[in-house]
Amino acid sequence: MTLVRIVFFGSPDFAVPALAAVAEHHEVVAVVTQPDRPAGRGAKLQPPAVKTLATRLGLPVLQPAKLRDGVLTRELASLAPDLFVVVAYGRILPPDLLAVPRLGPWNVHASILPKFRGAAPIQWAVMREETETGVAIMHMEEGLDTGPVAALAREPILANDTAGTLAARLAPLGARLLGETIPHIAAGTVFLQEQDHASATLAPPLTKAHGQLDFQQPAPLVSAQARGVDPWPGATVLLEGEAAKVFLPTLVDGQGKPGEVLGLRPQGLAIACGTGVIAFSEIQLPGRKRMPAKALLAGHPIPPGTVLGR
Repeated sequence: MTLVRIVFFGSPDFAVPALAAVAEHHEVVAVVTQPDRPAGRGAKLQPPAVKTLATRLGLPVLQPAKLRDGVLTRELASLAPDLFVVVAYGRILPPDLLAVPRLGPWNVHASILPKFRGAAPIQWAVMREETETGVAIMHMEEGLDTGPVAALAREPILANDTAGTLAARLAPLGARLLGETIPHIAAGTVFLQEQDHASATLAPPLTKAHGQLDFQQPAPLVSAQARGVDPWPGATVLLEGEAAKVFLPTLVDGQGKPGEVLGLRPQGLAIACGTGVIAFSEIQLPGRKRMPAKALLAGHPIPPGTVLGR
């Protein structure tokens, strides 16, 4: 296998398997990741998951606050990389940076392009009730995930998948596909398939508002939304004037008015929707830990007939 000089861009857990894969077989001359951010109750600075792995592997790490001032472009150009690998880095690379690597910049994108271009493809695939998604190795250009596709692998979306569980399967799938594709890029034998731009859909970043459940909607849509925003921002309902989080939905039998609590079922706390009923296995009250619904209701009853809001 030809040894390829790579600059790796990535930040969250999703990018970790890809970094491990390229570091095992190629020369990673730099890892570019987001700056450390405050997290947790103490708001202590926490490194991105990619930085943690890169440090353990002894790889040089760069955490630029800016990309468009030319500083990072000059620094990376001096390393003479063959290619860039970008996996959930979280920022758009400017044209001068994209032009640096000899063999171009390549992105591991978690969708079947041209579906779900953008920052949250896994979340939107779940929320839109897709039954299949995948990962694509894409040659990057200035447009938002518009570049031609070099390789594609598909993955079914299971009925109980959350964005988190689906990402946990797509991350190693993308790493394997990347490992298979890089030798073809280096040898000049990669085949690029232009995307069908007319059929493109977008997957914009999530906000906390995306987690607010609307029980006027049919139960399958409420379930898809709750699973798509798990783990972040989390599905929220208004309970006693405060936002509580609910997790792990299951469709169950029953009827009631939208948002009405129907009581505890084996699957969790049952809540009526516009059509159908949904049960949440776990609940998290404000300032409390996430708990099984049965355990929480034992100490904090939510009487049947209570109506939950957004």
